[in-house]
Order: sequence, then structure tokens, then C-alpha cells
Amino acid sequence: MRTVTAVAHRGDPYRVRENTLPSLRSAFDRGADAVEIDVRLSRDGVPVLLHDATLKRLWELDRPLSALSADEVRGLTEGGVPTLEEALAATAGHRLMVDLPGATPDTVRTVVGAIADFGASERAYYCAGARTMLAVRAADPAAEIALTWTTLAPPRQAVLEAIRPRWLNYRFSLLRRELVAQVHRQGLLVSAWTPDTKRSMRRLVGIGVDSITTNRVDTLHALRAGADGAIS
Repeated sequence: MRTVTAVAHRGDPYRVRENTLPSLRSAFDRGADAVEIDVRLSRDGVPVLLHDATLKRLWELDRPLSALSADEVRGLTEGGVPTLEEALAATAGHRLMVDLPGATPDTVRTVVGAIADFGASERAYYCAGARTMLAVRAADPAAEIALTWTTLAPPRQAVLEAIRPRWLNYRFSLLRRELVAQVHRQGLLVSAWTPDTKRSMRRLVGIGVDSITTNRVDTLHALRAGADGAIS
């Protein structure tokens, strides 16, 4: 028997606005083992939780994050966009999967450093493409990495040796039993994103994935609970 890791995508976004503290708390309340968060830097270099480059989609403010200080973001969103430090404090004792959209090497160093300074390195792991994960590996030789891979062509051995990921993180629609088995033979774990139906989750579990990142973590949690907490 094996347990599939349930990762909540940006919190609990169908109930609570994504990448906010209430959304993170809701996800853990609904059975998440970890929550995936997106981290970007404000104009003054403060890591905050936001997936997009602007505040438009979530906060109806057509303002780029890179043009705003952390205090300005706080004021414009009435405190809705948390800093990374606030997120780490609010999720004490829980795992966080840190995505770094649009990151530069300087962004990576700032975020990895902030997590280390908070004492949260052991419960944080990182996901993004190869360029960003190379920067994470340079910033923290011990970091746990989920290398996001978006093609059926396997990562080159040189890439794997440089990044040293623990996981390969695939779009769920790419995954088939043979690919999962191939990754396992390499000694790596397989993470899938972002199926939201029970049918898709059940298929992924059946072909042997190790972790599922979903917008409906309660559905995945219920699926696991139906198998007495483990899925064969």
C-alpha cells in the first residue's frame, strides 16, 4: 500500500481566493499534505504570494507587482496579498511547494534566503522549469526540487545531474503508466498537476503517481479516505 501526497494548488481556490492566508488554511483544513504557493517580489524586493505579474485578475487592479512596494500592495488589497513571511508563519508545521513564476536568479536567491532565514527550509520545496531550478540548486545545495517538465521528451541526463531533483512534475494529461514507471526507474518521484475531477485523480493514482497537485484537494482527500487513507 502507498499514500499519494495531496498538494493544494494555491490553497483552496474554489472556495477562497487563491494565494491568500485564508485559502492556505482552508486547504490544510480539507486534508492537504502540502500547499503550492506562487512567490514573486514586490518593487522593494519583498517576497509576496501572487501568481500573476499584475493584480488585475485577482484584485481587479491593473497594476504590475514590480511597480508596487509591499506596503502599497498591502494597502491596495487591504492586506489580502500576504508576504512570504506571513505565509510561512500561518502554515507553521506544514509543507509548502514554492512555485517561482517569472523568477530571475536574484529573485530565487531572495526567496530561498527568506525561507532559510525563517527556519522553514526543511518544510519547503520548489517547483518550476529547469532554468529556475538551476538557480534554486545554486542558492541551496540541499533544496528539495520538483522539476516541472512539460514535454514527453525526457530531461537530459546533464540537466538531472545539475539540478538533482527529487520529483519530476508533469502536467497530468501527459502521464501514462509507462512514463511513470520510467521515471521511477531513474530513482525519482512523479508529481502531477492539476487534475480536478475524481476520474482524473483515480487514473493518476492507478498508474502510480506519487503526488497530485489539485484545485480540489477535498476531492483527493475523500478519494484517499475511501481507501482507508492509502491507495494500492
